[in-house]
Amino acid sequence: MIECNKIGINFEDKEALKDLSFHMQENEHLVLLGCNGSGKSTLLRVLAGLYFTQTGSYRYNHNSIDKKNMKMIGRTFRQEVGILFQNPDTMLFNPTVYDEIAFGLHEMESNEIDERVHQIAKECQIEHLLDRSPLKLSGGEKQKTALAAILAPRPKMLLLDEPTANLDPKSTGWLVDLLYDLEVTLVVSTHNLSMASEFASRALVLGPSHQLLYDGDLIKLWQEKELLDMANLIHRHRHNTTKQNGLHIHNWE
Repeated sequence: MIECNKIGINFEDKEALKDLSFHMQENEHLVLLGCNGSGKSTLLRVLAGLYFTQTGSYRYNHNSIDKKNMKMIGRTFRQEVGILFQNPDTMLFNPTVYDEIAFGLHEMESNEIDERVHQIAKECQIEHLLDRSPLKLSGGEKQKTALAAILAPRPKMLLLDEPTANLDPKSTGWLVDLLYDLEVTLVVSTHNLSMASEFASRALVLGPSHQLLYDGDLIKLWQEKELLDMANLIHRHRHNTTKQNGLHIHNWE
């Protein structure tokens, strides 16, 4: 479903991705790991067709995703691919939560708008917010609203950028359960290693140099302390009790 071959992208004179290659099958789930600035968000935007590669190629369902082809397949691609940004405020612009969820369905000229809005709002636990302005919600409620708007048109591929950043522990558990049951091709980016295994069993690791350092089993990755250190995903500090240095995996967001 996804074929990325040696893709690269620069912003002015700053490299964002370099020689990155990987493939994904339909309905496969993958977790994208990397420190801040490694290129996780950039890669998700490439996969969503918001940025185009400057070197290499990206194919979705055997179609090249570039400026030329997007003029022909753009409408279908936008219906099939949904992306959730880390900051939901950048995605919310409708007067009510109901209108926010219904927006994509209107674009598709769906004949089940009201039914689908209520269905997905219930699944996302925001049915009681449908008449509220999305701009006046809490961070977690905004995140759920943005996610509901993406899920409403039933995308085939879902791209989530640090999706637990605005969620409390209970809502994080809800999200994990929701994603587990979805039949979609899923890419979730995070630098929170404690959550990674909840999203997928396969991991991609991007390094500070914007290159792919690892593609494989997540459990095996935990044994690669030197690689995790190189990726700036673990850190070294002294224990209060022993005063000895050691590399540690910690939960931070």
